Amino acid sequence: MLEEIQRGPFQERSIPVLETKRLTLRAPCIEDAKAVTALANDRRIAENTARIPHPYKTTDAESFIAGANKADGEVVFLIAGRDGTVMGACGAVPVDGQPPELGYWLGAAYWGKGYATEALHALIDFAFDEFDHPALQAGARVTNPASRRVLEKCGFQWTGVGLYRIRALGSSAPIDRFRLERGIWSAIKGWSRSKRVQ
Repeated sequence: MLEEIQRGPFQERSIPVLETKRLTLRAPCIEDAKAVTALANDRRIAENTARIPHPYKTTDAESFIAGANKADGEVVFLIAGRDGTVMGACGAVPVDGQPPELGYWLGAAYWGKGYATEALHALIDFAFDEFDHPALQAGARVTNPASRRVLEKCGFQWTGVGLYRIRALGSSAPIDRFRLERGIWSAIKGWSRSKRVQ
């Protein structure tokens, strides 16, 4: 599998490096597979995301990295500390006829420290600066109030409840749906702006 994964020119040229006060958001590379596996192999994370399986193996991390940032419009960043420590991931997925869907997860050791909000601020800024979308959307399991608070702190407004297939559960679960309009983002983006390094 390793020889099939390339640090391809699209992946590294197209995805900028974003820096915040405490974090660096960058494209994943094969060297990150071990760290991603160690963090994502946590049932609490898998059960609160749509696409992370449990148990999470190195081959899952390699597949995630190999598929990240391909030409289908999905944008994936690893979330790392400024010292390079991998902490989680975030990204934006295009949705036909709707605003892009943002997603994020952090390893449990990094919960409750404001890292998810900081990373999401950078991702939101990137998505609105880079793409011509009138809004962004996101979701949080109804059993995950911490994720809901992250979205609310970033200006997202609750729009209702939907069902999403959760891979780790092998079934669907109720998800609180949220939307952030460009105009609201423009009015509140006084948060410390991320900067593009590359």
